[in-house]
Amino acid sequence: MRIIQDENYAALSCRTAEIILAAVREKPDCVLGLATGSTPIGAYDCLAEAYREGRATFRHVRTVNLDEYAGLGADDPQSYRYFMEKHLFSRINVQRENTHIPNGLAENPALECRRYDALCEALGGIDLQLLGIGKNGHIGFNEPARALDVHTHTVTLAESTRLANSRNFKSLDDVPRSALTLGMGGIMRAKRILLLASGEQKREALQKAVSGKVDPEVPASFLQLHPDVTVICDFDLNCAEL
Repeated sequence: MRIIQDENYAALSCRTAEIILAAVREKPDCVLGLATGSTPIGAYDCLAEAYREGRATFRHVRTVNLDEYAGLGADDPQSYRYFMEKHLFSRINVQRENTHIPNGLAENPALECRRYDALCEALGGIDLQLLGIGKNGHIGFNEPARALDVHTHTVTLAESTRLANSRNFKSLDDVPRSALTLGMGGIMRAKRILLLASGEQKREALQKAVSGKVDPEVPASFLQLHPDVTVICDFDLNCAEL
């Protein structure tokens, strides 16, 4: 596991974008695993700027997103499809048919989860997976639990996760209580993983993830078992505190 400490969020975002751009240049039809939330927005801005300036093309890139809220359609402003269109897809030349996000309105969520796993396999697997980390150590929507699901699955969101995400909704009551998420198996099968953490509020979770015991109560700690993980944070990560 490689840990990079940048001086601020802007530097973290630029570095993240450059790593993604390098992956795209090396393999123009690469499969990017993408994340939502506030942390990757800066990196998405940098990718859009690179495209606008003619320094990058995403025409042949395929993308798979980690998760989607159950019960929200693509046109809902709070859906992750809407988020991705707003912050990245509409700003670069990726082909929309090459962008994949779980269907939050699927009539049969279990079938949709199996479809999504099959899709990821058919694409040849994820070349570079971008991750954020929740304050409780979740990645994607894989919440702390006694055991973690390997496959894409429907998850009941922890109240701490709903509270953290409520800033994007009118009230906590409007935050969905469940979501579809790529499982830990899908994340761990990615060839490379890029984990981002911004802000002091993420320090404890990241410390546990990178130097604590591997524990399903801290899902991100399983990344210690992956052979190619780069962590980028914008604070001093003092793992000696654990």
